[in-house]
Amino acid sequence: MTDQEPIDPEVISADEQDVETGTTLVLPEHALPDKLYLIPVSNRPFFPAQVQPLVFSSEDWEETLQRVSQSPHKVVGLSYVAGMPGDGSKIDPEEFPEMGCTVKIHNVVGEGDQIQFIALGMQRFRIKQWLRKRPPYLVQVEYPDNVQDDSDEIKAYALALIQAIKELIPLNPLYSEELKNYLNRFSPKDPSPLADFAAAITTAPGQELQEVLETLKVQRRMEKVLVLIRKEQEVARLQGEINAEVNRKISKHQREFFLREQLKIIQKELGISKDDRTAEIETFESRLETLEVPETARKKIDEELKKLSILEVGSPEYAICRNYLDWATSVPWGRYSEDNLDLDFARKVLDEDHDGLGDVKDRIIEFLAVGAFKKEISGSIMLLVGPPGVGKTSIGRSVAKSLGRKFYRFSLGGMQDEAEIKGHRRTYVGALPGKLVQALKEVDVANPVIMLDEIDKIGASYRGDPASALLEVLDPEQNSEFLDHYLDMRIDLSKVLFVSTANQLDTIPGPLLDRMDTIRLSGYITEEKLAIAKHHLWPKLLKKAGLKKAQLKISDATLKVVIEGYAREAGVRHLEKLLQKIIRKAVVVLLKGKQKSLSVTIKGLEEYLGAPYFRQEKSIEGVGVVTGLAWTSMGGATLPVEAGLVHRHRAGFKLTGKLGDVMKESAEIAYSYVSSQTSQFGADENFFEKAFIHLHVPEGATPKDGPSAGVTMATALISLAQGKQPKSIAMTGELTLTGRVLAVGGIREKVIAARRQGISELILPEENRRDYDELPDYIRKGMKVHFASVYDDVYQIMFARKGARKAVKKKTRR
Repeated sequence: MTDQEPIDPEVISADEQDVETGTTLVLPEHALPDKLYLIPVSNRPFFPAQVQPLVFSSEDWEETLQRVSQSPHKVVGLSYVAGMPGDGSKIDPEEFPEMGCTVKIHNVVGEGDQIQFIALGMQRFRIKQWLRKRPPYLVQVEYPDNVQDDSDEIKAYALALIQAIKELIPLNPLYSEELKNYLNRFSPKDPSPLADFAAAITTAPGQELQEVLETLKVQRRMEKVLVLIRKEQEVARLQGEINAEVNRKISKHQREFFLREQLKIIQKELGISKDDRTAEIETFESRLETLEVPETARKKIDEELKKLSILEVGSPEYAICRNYLDWATSVPWGRYSEDNLDLDFARKVLDEDHDGLGDVKDRIIEFLAVGAFKKEISGSIMLLVGPPGVGKTSIGRSVAKSLGRKFYRFSLGGMQDEAEIKGHRRTYVGALPGKLVQALKEVDVANPVIMLDEIDKIGASYRGDPASALLEVLDPEQNSEFLDHYLDMRIDLSKVLFVSTANQLDTIPGPLLDRMDTIRLSGYITEEKLAIAKHHLWPKLLKKAGLKKAQLKISDATLKVVIEGYAREAGVRHLEKLLQKIIRKAVVVLLKGKQKSLSVTIKGLEEYLGAPYFRQEKSIEGVGVVTGLAWTSMGGATLPVEAGLVHRHRAGFKLTGKLGDVMKESAEIAYSYVSSQTSQFGADENFFEKAFIHLHVPEGATPKDGPSAGVTMATALISLAQGKQPKSIAMTGELTLTGRVLAVGGIREKVIAARRQGISELILPEENRRDYDELPDYIRKGMKVHFASVYDDVYQIMFARKGARKAVKKKTRR
């Protein structure tokens, strides 16, 4: 309490005096006052017949409690305010409930910034009028009487309440035996205090308790309290069951622990016990019995076993040594699975798993045939190169399946730490072997098929260069003695069949690329995609969605429209997503119950996929416009080149279209070549002297590079100089300053791109004739291809009259 001047009970402010009678707040000690100071409580309401210590903030309620303490009755009103902000000193009077409880305060003690006192609940009060609406709150009150009928029903409720409280006592240790004696003093003839007391001992929410406090009819109040007591019994019973279950489990574990320790002591006394170290050593030795460990490796393992036998079990060195032996004995030394060298079975597996890719399958069969001839598959590392979604990873799985070997795949994409390949040295905390040793441990044979996915996306950092670490792994002359830094032992990887995948070769280091046998997977044409969707994608997606074939059907014609209108990319991954979208929307319709089966038609396709992404396009035509062919990591693509005359005031040459350095050089070579040979191509020899030329390759946001657009650019410039539209023929080839047409790469992808675009006539370099002749018949079918060794051949095909075309007829292939 503070050292303020005492407040005279007779001196009370005007707003605290009775307006009608003029009497003051001070009343005789034996009676309850008709004016009360109020203090809000937030956790739960206070009840008559309840005794409990309370704590309040001295800063906010010291004046209120000081005035109450100096009054003769020492009574204050407690009101429950739900969700009271802070200390409650700034509550709007409208938030106070109408009903509260008067309490008599005893033993008021001030400690620091808090005031504590013992509150004795006395009687309910109802607020009639607010006399002061800020702390200290003052109200005029009345004391409603309990409504009670002297009936047998009320007595029955009272006895039920007493019995319920007695049943609650053994369920909760918080309720002591003294509570039973306290209950015996309550009389069923006066049940109101009993109901209030029962409500006060529950843990019910504050709002439910406030409803009990505001209920004046004793029988109705007892009904509510009885419900609260029953809930309390259920909670206490559930808590007891949980505690009993926890104690039972703890006792069981303790008992097992003690019995196990006693068993160890008994075994030790009888000389038949094995400690943890002995058991682990026996485990490692039993593993070695089934393996053919090389002599050098066995010597190192034996040294580690000897070290393990003398180390203390709790020492850090023991854990390091134990982990090392665990890995060293988990490597499948000399354990090989038997290869299935049946070429017919291999062809069957490849045909079942993949449609198309005939040349790739032939290449794999050739590789397997060599292994079958010498009765051993080893010494070759395959690199599958192609656009995303053409089936590189699944081909690796099919190879493993056809050989009957275990398959392990891990991705090299983004790998920057060489320790992922060759392992960490044991001096580092948390050291582990490399991925290759981990792979051998998982497959448990020394000749699995290991797929190194995304080898073109391998990284390098200050931690090391993983690509260089792979040089030893992928070299058939070296990998028979591969050294893992963690094990520090030579491991034979020569029997492992490595299959790598990449989207492009440009980012693979030369020495690493030189160690692999490259197999190219080009993009699929429409017929191949149709077969893949029909035989593989659609059945797999139906099964995944839990649908039967009869419930959802799609025709070949509809699939073809999906492929040509929505999924023209080289692979089939986007096509699979589109088919998934069709199935999802169809399932929604089937679940509505209106139809038991659906058939996806061409007319209804837009309801599932929206408008087509691609329309049937014609090649861009016009003066100065020529269609080229390009290769990208996503497959082949057509590449229109446009040449335009800006003005005739001065000579100039401008390039646009986000071209790379090599492609810019090709454009400059084409411009120089055509400028120097203008008269030979039937154009005004002074055309380029004053012409400002703009050469543009559309889709300017897409980066483009490479030398293969040289002949295309030259043809566009000649067309512009002549003012003559060229023929609708696509072409590719590198051009030199002397007019030679050099070979380019990606012929298969470029031919497929032309077919996809509906172009059936092409011009290719003469040096690429062999590449074209090796293409499958189904790709060459319907294509008319001309081969050119010098640019004059291209010019005669694109611009010359029919008579002139005979000069190059011998270089034409259909």
